[in-house]
Amino acid sequence: MAFSYQRLFTMLKERSLKKYFFRQNGINPKVMDSLSKNKNVNVSSIMDLCKVLDCQPSDIMEYIPDEN
Repeated sequence: MAFSYQRLFTMLKERSLKKYFFRQNGINPKVMDSLSKNKNVNVSSIMDLCKVLDCQPSDIMEYIPDEN
């Protein structure tokens, strides 16, 4: 089981937002680093991102089931 945050980075590109935007809005740079590596982050970080971006979790992440 894995999550992909590619949707988030696609949204950032479409909105011309840089990672620095999140630092300005109280999102820890370590969270952004974890997301860029598709590592797990806590739910409160996802909620903060959704609040800053005015979006739903499904707009920034996608569940990818195991192939087995």
